[in-house]
Amino acid sequence: MHKLDCFKAYDIRGQLGQSLNEDIAYRIGRAYAEYIKPERVVIGGDMRLSTDALKRALSNGLRDAGVTVLDIGLCGTEEIYFATSYLETDGGIVVTASHNPKDYNGMKLVREESKPISCDTGLNEIEALVRRNRFSEMPADKRGEYQPISTRDAYVDHLMGYIAAEAIHPLKLVVNAGNGVAGLCIDVIERRFASLGIPITFHKIHHQPDGTFPHGIPNPLLVDNRQDTINAVLSHQADFGIAWDGDFDRCFLFDEQGRFIEGYYIVGLLAEAFLEKYPGSRIIHDPRLIWNTLDIVKQHGGQAIQSKTGHAFIKERMRQEDAVYGGEMSAHHYFRDFFYCDSGMIPWLLIAELVSLKQQPLSTLVDDRIAKYPSPGEINSQIGDPAAAIARVLAHYQEQALSVDYTDGISVDMAQWRFNLRSSNTEPVVRLNLETRGDIRLMREKCEEVLNLLRSADN
Repeated sequence: MHKLDCFKAYDIRGQLGQSLNEDIAYRIGRAYAEYIKPERVVIGGDMRLSTDALKRALSNGLRDAGVTVLDIGLCGTEEIYFATSYLETDGGIVVTASHNPKDYNGMKLVREESKPISCDTGLNEIEALVRRNRFSEMPADKRGEYQPISTRDAYVDHLMGYIAAEAIHPLKLVVNAGNGVAGLCIDVIERRFASLGIPITFHKIHHQPDGTFPHGIPNPLLVDNRQDTINAVLSHQADFGIAWDGDFDRCFLFDEQGRFIEGYYIVGLLAEAFLEKYPGSRIIHDPRLIWNTLDIVKQHGGQAIQSKTGHAFIKERMRQEDAVYGGEMSAHHYFRDFFYCDSGMIPWLLIAELVSLKQQPLSTLVDDRIAKYPSPGEINSQIGDPAAAIARVLAHYQEQALSVDYTDGISVDMAQWRFNLRSSNTEPVVRLNLETRGDIRLMREKCEEVLNLLRSADN
């Protein structure tokens, strides 16, 4: 019996042969069908070498439960979100492990209207059915149909609706798909721009989907994975660069100087853009870094609403508040008109529009915000006892703190600086995010101070 530790808080993810295989994929299809009771489900998958076999097993599980399967083929996660709502199916499943190592794979599940299925909204129940592994036999004539289908052109039509295409100036962009599936969509977008006479030149690197990952795992959060994009931006004198993870639900931006722009500052930029289009709207943000977002939303007459970190929490809050936009500093960006889901394609299109409309380079659009609220980015520490380490840090600062917020880990406001500490759900790691009010020296000093406290028992 294989371990079933592939069920996580928000999705399914595991090492091949250890916790995920074709038998488990088949059972996931059967369990999804038993729990959701769908008539039609859309499926797709990324470029991993194991994806086709897992997708076929998943499809067989769904079909053996009488479900009609619509397969959109090689795709990014957000294409499943789009297809589920666009085709008005009862749910969708994408086979992907995003930025995990190549011997991993997984699945992300949604139900009707692209609503995420997490541990709070059905994933635990689906896991229980997979474990039980007792499914009723379906008569052969009741077996669900299988239908290959393409929704990419309709998906790109939808993407183009976010921008005023005629406002975009000539741009040179570096696009790094990391040998994931983003390149497939970029090619269609490129043709669309050309047909509209919009002068955008794409310089493509690591563009073809390749599950052997010849240039490393597509995860631009890793500093080592950024250099190829930086080099290409500088050599092509591009206006900005874009890099994606494997299933392109996260989008990372580099300015014209080749500088990696932390996702936090892009959240502020997009919040401003949406508030200019939709005055008074609600903007969702996570608790890790907040001052820049709060400042911008207040300046532009919007309403900032804090949500717990994680796509399932953000999407749920987006729906509750009917928020126009939501952003996490981890480069997940959520859009009301994209079924309250996250997209890695919409953000760079909006930035291209913004650079054109403001007639300023990306560096200029973010420089003053980075200076006003500097942050070193997220710093991870391997800690033997994360809860005790976080408690130790809190005890040190609690009496002096203006406030302590427990929405996600601890967020401690020290007036001129603040920090958030949260432990990982999946590994003994504590993540630190820290920002100051315009003081880089204080940022460095307090960063070192908090890390020393955090790591003291592990040294």
